[in-house]
Amino acid sequence: MMVGDVIRKYRKKAGITQQEMARRLGVTAPAVNKWENNNTQPDIALLAPIARLLGITTDTLLSFRDSLSSEEIAAFVKKLDRDLETREYAEVFDEVRKTLEEYPNCDQLIWQAALLLQARRNMDPVPDKEKYDDRIFGWFERCLQSEDGNIRKEAAGALFRACLQKEDYEKAQSFLSYLETDSPERKRRQAVIFSRTGKKKEAYQAYEELLFSNYQFISLVLNDLRILYMQDGDHAMAWKLADVQNQAARAFEMGRYHEVSAGLDVACWEKNVSKTEEIMRGILTAVDHIGDFSGSPLYQHMSFKEMEPGFADRLRKNLIEGMRDESYAFMRGNAFWEETLS
Repeated sequence: MMVGDVIRKYRKKAGITQQEMARRLGVTAPAVNKWENNNTQPDIALLAPIARLLGITTDTLLSFRDSLSSEEIAAFVKKLDRDLETREYAEVFDEVRKTLEEYPNCDQLIWQAALLLQARRNMDPVPDKEKYDDRIFGWFERCLQSEDGNIRKEAAGALFRACLQKEDYEKAQSFLSYLETDSPERKRRQAVIFSRTGKKKEAYQAYEELLFSNYQFISLVLNDLRILYMQDGDHAMAWKLADVQNQAARAFEMGRYHEVSAGLDVACWEKNVSKTEEIMRGILTAVDHIGDFSGSPLYQHMSFKEMEPGFADRLRKNLIEGMRDESYAFMRGNAFWEETLS
């Protein structure tokens, strides 16, 4: 907000006329009028007297209060949400615009207000909704300069979605740079652009790569979580997570080997002879199918490196050698175990 706007706002709030203000400051009424119309600025020597007369600080007079507290922002957003439910959109929008002009550097306020206004405009039958585009998108673009990485990312996401609606795919592409290069969300948005611009092959490949990489991540998380429950001695949850991991491998069509391999560490931890034998039998039998995911229709547009000749045999040999470890001492005397080791 410019100095003249601040003077007008607080002069009216104090119930003082331009003539009275001029008299008390020792200037002319036309001078005050020029300040309030932002045609001229008060002399620097008058800033402190003006602030005292209006009952504000010089920081407020010069619009130095750039931000609101988290509590103030939360209250503003709550009120805005309520107002959008009960009042005319245009009226509420105009009030928000004036508030944001008062706090042009409060990124959190601008982002949340723009997000709410955009969402409500898209959901409700707002008359002439396109006329709000420039202002709302301008606020989001302002947030792209924020020092807060999350605000930058969310603003870029809002602009990306808006560009998709307008079928401006070139501009939508430009907003992907606000996400990390290896971000799954960036890859998903890129796939959306591919699919809408006739690049179907690239879209299929990008989506399939996301499926494959997310399975790997999910599997690692389930594995780590299972270990944590084992450390706490929770047998039921350890087995549950092993089962979920096997089901995930089945759902993502990773092949028989990955569908049966989880749970071996739980069986060994419990020194459960029959369960250890069951799982190890399944693993050794399924070794030849360790790369079956490469033939799944889920990943038909992806290219996988061919498995080296003899890889499965070497893996099977390494698994059997691992069975000689002392951690498997409880299996000694088991017919399957002894036969396999021999």
